[in-house]
Amino acid sequence: MKVEQIYTGCLAQGAYYIESNGEAAVIDPLREVKPYIDRAEKNGVKIKYVLETHFHADFVSGHLDLAKATGAEIVFGPNAQPSFKTHIATDGEELKLGNVTIKVLHTPGHTMESTTYLLKDETGKDYGIFTGDTLFIGDVGRPDLAAKSSMSEAQLAEHLYDSLRSKIMPLADDVVVYPAHGAGSACGKNMSKETTDLLGNQKKSNYALRADMTKEEFVKEVTDGLLPPPGYFPMNVKMNKEGYANIDEVMLKGLQALTAEAFEAAANETGALVLDTRKPGDFAKGYIANAINIGIDGNFAPWVGALIPDIQQPILFIADEGREEEVVTRLARVGYDNAIGYLQGGMQQWENTGKETDTVSSISATEFAKRYAQNNSLQVVDVRKPGEFQAAHMATAQSTPLDYLNDHLAELPKQAEMYLYCAGGYRSMIAASILKARGYDNVVNVEGGYKAIAETDVPQTAFVCPSTLK
Repeated sequence: MKVEQIYTGCLAQGAYYIESNGEAAVIDPLREVKPYIDRAEKNGVKIKYVLETHFHADFVSGHLDLAKATGAEIVFGPNAQPSFKTHIATDGEELKLGNVTIKVLHTPGHTMESTTYLLKDETGKDYGIFTGDTLFIGDVGRPDLAAKSSMSEAQLAEHLYDSLRSKIMPLADDVVVYPAHGAGSACGKNMSKETTDLLGNQKKSNYALRADMTKEEFVKEVTDGLLPPPGYFPMNVKMNKEGYANIDEVMLKGLQALTAEAFEAAANETGALVLDTRKPGDFAKGYIANAINIGIDGNFAPWVGALIPDIQQPILFIADEGREEEVVTRLARVGYDNAIGYLQGGMQQWENTGKETDTVSSISATEFAKRYAQNNSLQVVDVRKPGEFQAAHMATAQSTPLDYLNDHLAELPKQAEMYLYCAGGYRSMIAASILKARGYDNVVNVEGGYKAIAETDVPQTAFVCPSTLK
């Protein structure tokens, strides 16, 4: 028996490849399915099952393309009603895979079709549970993402409480927990950086698995502090449930190399959003006017989903040479299938043709400290998440989380010079690009973010934070 976690950091997502005696199963696959097919072919095995723990909201799963390419059977748990051919398993049903067994445990709560798969080894011993978004390391799935659910988040949380205590917590302590997500995912609020653990450890350390916890306490703690989910989540659920375009077709359309003239014409004719995926520092030095910067080296796909409200939006993009395929792939992972081409030769080609460019004023934390010393009433905007802001921030900073920047533009002064910071400089440059595109010409990005500012000689009184952070 072989169990492999295939973890994708950008989405904080774990897919799984299980193999036994010539047969394999893939759990919660990503959109690009070739890596799973290559694994099976290399080992001379047949992919028998594609197991889905639920209809994912934060990414588009590869179940349809993988099943079509391999002949594997798609399996969902009870209550799932997809628009395509699949096997709806019953609670307690056992699926044979080579010499091992996979038992279906219906664990509603995150969504009503949510299902955990219990892997039993060759001897019949419980080995591991693939929990999807039911149980994470350090957390449990949020109960407010079920699209068009007739139940409230409190009612779903009650189901989740029952599922955890009747199906998962009775299992042995040495059972391995394999969740669908880790720290950084919007599908939970308190996930660990660890991506697997023993169930016994989770029973001791996971707040939601306390043995003496009442249902009322569970509901209150699980639903407390939930931020609104990213706007693209319902559309991803719809695609996972109803179907989507073949990934090869999406790649072919997106990987059209366009000259500067063709790129400009396409932008004007289609109303496409121009997405610059280069590093923040490179973007700041020169970019196509009105382009939005979301760097490919950060949490690219989730930020695309959070900040581009229309999943059907045509997208033209700029990328570092050789990374064009990566951009289209990562857009497709979250359902943005309408990339229509990229700038051949990148910004160098654009500049060589003499076309219009813009820049973002970007200064070091040291330079910011000098300016702050001269004028401590600078307009400072903190674009980190509310929890980060509450933990530590500049005393004069206005909290405007990047996730909701588009909803709060009216609160920001258009004429005054604004200094933007995040944790390290990635999100603040995204914010700067959005504000510049909306006519806010006096934005200044602080490189290195809050951490770099806190390490300068800005006085302690300028911060609201524990002294240990300064």
